[in-house]
Amino acid sequence: MSAVPMNGPLSGLRVLDLTSVIMGPVCTQILAGYGAEVVKVEPPEGDIMRHAGAKLEPGMGAMFLHANRNKRSVVVDLKSVEGQQWIRSAIPKFDVFVHNIRAAAIARIGLDYPRVRLLHPDIVYAELTGYGASGPYADRPAFDDVIQAESGLASLFARQMGTEPGYLPGLIADRMTGITAAHQILAALMRRERTGQGGYLNVAMFETMAEFVLSDHMGQRTFDLSTGQTGYSRLLTAHRKPYRTADGHIAVIVYNDKHWKSFFEVIGEQQRYHQDERFNSAAARAEHYDTIYRFVSEVLASRTTKQWLQILGAAEIPCAPVNSVEDLFDDEHLRSTGFFQRNARDGQPEWAASMSAVVRSGLAPRAGQHTDEYLSKSSTP
Repeated sequence: MSAVPMNGPLSGLRVLDLTSVIMGPVCTQILAGYGAEVVKVEPPEGDIMRHAGAKLEPGMGAMFLHANRNKRSVVVDLKSVEGQQWIRSAIPKFDVFVHNIRAAAIARIGLDYPRVRLLHPDIVYAELTGYGASGPYADRPAFDDVIQAESGLASLFARQMGTEPGYLPGLIADRMTGITAAHQILAALMRRERTGQGGYLNVAMFETMAEFVLSDHMGQRTFDLSTGQTGYSRLLTAHRKPYRTADGHIAVIVYNDKHWKSFFEVIGEQQRYHQDERFNSAAARAEHYDTIYRFVSEVLASRTTKQWLQILGAAEIPCAPVNSVEDLFDDEHLRSTGFFQRNARDGQPEWAASMSAVVRSGLAPRAGQHTDEYLSKSSTP
């Protein structure tokens, strides 16, 4: 089989992708977006995410489309002898092997790292799991909601607002882990380029999100794991939220000395800035986040959102409207930068969101769309 013509920094790189749902597909979509040839191996029933979200045709739900663009789909039953023979013959032709299958299951089909390495000693083998492979939780199943709770993220909503714990309405654990895995794979490929050695990677959701949370909120435990106050007070004050205005809400961050001086100037209280020590130095503000953010919230209630955007924008104080998801589609900045990229499937427009012109925004494959090409007896994998 001939290589797929692709442009991008990873052009020529081949990735065998046994991932499903969101975490793994996000990882491999990043590699595909940079030009790698990503062959997505799906079971006969297809990736379960094919059925999630809005869709124009069965098996092509929006959630699947936005995590599997630029890939090639091969349907193979890895529980069958034929399927296992094919993938073993394919492995030596690929640079990267990625899966998010639980350890016992991947071992049952003979695709754990020791056996894959026998087939391709220099391969970069990336295993995406719920929990680190060497710990007591290694065999637990994991999903985004569970990891948000277990990592401490869900508790922060309660700690900040005095309400019940909550989930961020986005798959942050899946997506953060996928992004983390992608850059670890790229680092491993760089090492292989320099040394000729591949290697094994285990990237876990729990550890990824625990680091994410603790990097902000480890607090005094940074110096003694057994005792001390946790939390970063600026992020946890109940007044850190979109501020209510006279007719809606606005996002404002008055952060450094320049911002605070300008803020007091535009509200006509320059003298207070110089006299009230809670506001006029970074060290003092760090001890009084609750007070200073409450003050901002009280001031902003006096005018409309549009007025504040004009006033604060002119003063170079960071501010923005509180957009709905729908507002993003008409955002003049996103439109002007080419953020929304138009593709077409059978003449039907299909849009993708892409933050970088370096990243291709092509189509996601239908289930098994490339099976014949990759399993043809007349071509090699």
